[in-house]
Amino acid sequence: MLIDERPDTHPAPATAAGPPRLSIATACLSGTLEDKLAAAAAAGFHGVEIFESDLIASAWSPARIRQECRRRDLTVEAYQPFRDFEAVPPHLLRSNLRRAERKFDVLEQLGATTMLVGSAESAATIDDDDLAAEQLHELAERAGRRGLRIAYEAQAWGRHVRSYAHAWRIVRRAGHPALGLCLDSFHVLSRDDDLAGIAVIPGDKVFHLQLADAPRLKMDVVEWSRHHRLFPGLGAFDLAAFTGRVQATGYTGPLSLEVFNDIYRQADPRQAAIDGMRSLLALNEAVTGDVRLPSPPRLGGHVFTELAVDEVSGPVAARTLTALGFARTGRHRSKPVELWQQGAARILLNYAPQRRVAPGTAMICALGLESDDPARSAQRADRLLAPVLPRVRQPQEVDLSSVAAPDGTAVFFCRSGPGSWLSDFAPTGEVSAADGLITATDHIALTESVDDFDQVALFFRSVLGLASGPTTEFAAPFGLLRSRSATDAGHTVRITLNTAPLRRGSWAPGTPSPQHVAFVSSDVIASARALRALAAPILPIPDNYYDDLDARLAPPPRLLATLREHSILYDSDEAGEYLHFYTEMLGSRLFFEVVQRVDGYAGYGSVATVPVRMAAHRHHRLQRLRDTAPHPGERVHDYSLAHLTALSLSPPELVEAAAAAGYRYVGLRLTRVTAQEPHYPLATDPALMRTTKVRLAATGVEVLDIELARIGPDEDPRDFQRFLEAGAELGARHVITQLPDADRARKVHRFAQLCEMARPLGLTVDLEFPSWTETPDLAEATRVLRAAGQSNAGVLIDLLHFARSGSSVADLRELPAEWFHFAHVCDAPPGVPATNEELIHTARFERLYPGEGGIDLDGILSALPPGIPYALEIPRAQLVAQVGAAEHARMALAATRARLDVPAAV
Repeated sequence: MLIDERPDTHPAPATAAGPPRLSIATACLSGTLEDKLAAAAAAGFHGVEIFESDLIASAWSPARIRQECRRRDLTVEAYQPFRDFEAVPPHLLRSNLRRAERKFDVLEQLGATTMLVGSAESAATIDDDDLAAEQLHELAERAGRRGLRIAYEAQAWGRHVRSYAHAWRIVRRAGHPALGLCLDSFHVLSRDDDLAGIAVIPGDKVFHLQLADAPRLKMDVVEWSRHHRLFPGLGAFDLAAFTGRVQATGYTGPLSLEVFNDIYRQADPRQAAIDGMRSLLALNEAVTGDVRLPSPPRLGGHVFTELAVDEVSGPVAARTLTALGFARTGRHRSKPVELWQQGAARILLNYAPQRRVAPGTAMICALGLESDDPARSAQRADRLLAPVLPRVRQPQEVDLSSVAAPDGTAVFFCRSGPGSWLSDFAPTGEVSAADGLITATDHIALTESVDDFDQVALFFRSVLGLASGPTTEFAAPFGLLRSRSATDAGHTVRITLNTAPLRRGSWAPGTPSPQHVAFVSSDVIASARALRALAAPILPIPDNYYDDLDARLAPPPRLLATLREHSILYDSDEAGEYLHFYTEMLGSRLFFEVVQRVDGYAGYGSVATVPVRMAAHRHHRLQRLRDTAPHPGERVHDYSLAHLTALSLSPPELVEAAAAAGYRYVGLRLTRVTAQEPHYPLATDPALMRTTKVRLAATGVEVLDIELARIGPDEDPRDFQRFLEAGAELGARHVITQLPDADRARKVHRFAQLCEMARPLGLTVDLEFPSWTETPDLAEATRVLRAAGQSNAGVLIDLLHFARSGSSVADLRELPAEWFHFAHVCDAPPGVPATNEELIHTARFERLYPGEGGIDLDGILSALPPGIPYALEIPRAQLVAQVGAAEHARMALAATRARLDVPAAV
């Protein structure tokens, strides 16, 4: 049940003391009319307005639509629009009356009684109120004879009639009982019409009420109306005052939504209808104090923020929290969840979240909010169609109520004191090292898709009772951003939402949907000093910001110097000051902020700091990818995703998979090695080249190598010129070559020629020696390199080829270090296959993750120079068929790190 008990048949008209009927225009929703009716009914609406274009496009007859509405317990409140009727010459009037009679037939078949007539826009209309009244009287007379009504609506862009007061004068002059007004909040409030005049209109002459909110925009009113209306509570209009004025006249008709919005009309109609119902229920509550909707309990602040993590992102988050002075104070008694705390600021690290998390990524998956009545909070959420989340718990664990926001974030309603949720955590005895520098959580910031932005804002406003701030827009390094905040009356719960409303293409800052948690400090400067001493990863802010800050706000020189030294940002307004600093990204999405509010400052810092922060995060994230420094006690390697590992992925997809999994590099296969494998012609396909370069730039992943320059007896190195140029364009460093040629002199000459071609492009040429080729082992590869004598020549050690060829680790140790630029890492079953066919099949389809086979990984790798990148070339056809190429790439990196890297102690 959404509101009062729904009747088994059509709801009776509301009385002044009863609940209003709630209706939605089909124009608000996407899909066919069938989709829209199903969505309206599922959301609990009592009625619908049938928009003419929806009916015309429907395969159902009007009579069938009436049956379907009755089956779904929906009434047809109105049919619209009927355009350009009044104040026209006689010949047009005759045509209009004929058209009207046909539409009256449709109304009768639909079971509707009201037709909406908008004030005329046509150039054929005459500015003559008497004529308009006379013709509307004639229309109403014909409608009345059939038991129908005409609701005349002043459109803000009408040719002569633009205000409700003007429309009322015409209706009153017409003086027909079947003619009344339709009052539309957009047409009234977009013009800033005086609402006081509504009081003179008798309630029984208001035949229909349409509601829409909207932002304040300086644009053509038609465009504003047709593309930018919003559900009530999301815009700048005072809909409570407007609705209250109308209801004070004695109006007892439906509250009907008419919201034209490009996003809503492309969204899932059921979700849009649910949002519309939430908005109407909240509006009715604001206007009438309707007790059927439980009032929002008083909130007492952020109790916890839960992060979904995995085996990669969890330790990163733990290190950052430790550096911020948090301690791991508890472990959940039955779930892999850790409690990290400092003061009243609490973070939960959930290693087995219910929500799917991108590999290696930490994300906010749940919020815990203090409620003085958790049961009432949950009841209100349920009445507002927020899905209640199932929660698995042990018998002795606390039963917490939680609901899901439209973006999937869980919201828990908590109460402190004995028997609270904290009793589910076993104490660890660990104590914070920061001596209370962070005391609580100030706010949570989430980034939504443009499709979810309004839905999530409406959820927090209606379900939690938060007050929404104005929507702001500002330019950022990667396009326009839109932001709005919401807070409770006591400013104990603060949530900010951001979106990129004009997102296009693949270019991005490499931080998809960033999120952050802001903590409270009573002295941000002292916190920054102390946290630096704990090696907290504070985000460096460029000097240009402080030069501009000095010009804009002129803080005292000593304060400015301190802010600059500790990368603290600053803002002030008439109420107070705001000092804050950020951490670097924890991977690719999440970061933390530490804030200090001085006096009555209630904002979130200057919007001018957002581009500064975004650019700094981008710069330092890419810098970290390119120049990773291990933590004390940690041994890590730079990893590349070789294309053969995930050859079904196109180059842009391979880059995406590498970025998601945590690789620094990729190797790209530009030539087809076998007739059966896919071919990605980067050298000759400008569109593919452009898309690949965009994804490289967006993610920060770099190209380590390109392959394959395979030069046999019949190949000419000069044929690889464009191949080499494409590699240089991609930023590659190395070229893999193979020499399946028994003539040593010829292959040495051609190898040297390829090196000479690659040298001006900044590329090395690295010779790989598969054991089934005519350059089958390390010894032969060494002879070729020595004979060629090229400064940019190298040898590529592929662990599988090295082991299968019987090459010597002792010989490997004797070779010049400058020959080795990277290595191909994998494992394989012990033993050497008996035939070349078996060797080739294993190499291309059945390699293993490091540690799963019999290759002497440690012996071979220890003979190579330290610090060279490891390219994971681990094709596993059967596993890829089961889990997909991207997931296989992630699993390969995780397994290799577990085998070859030495992590620092957490």
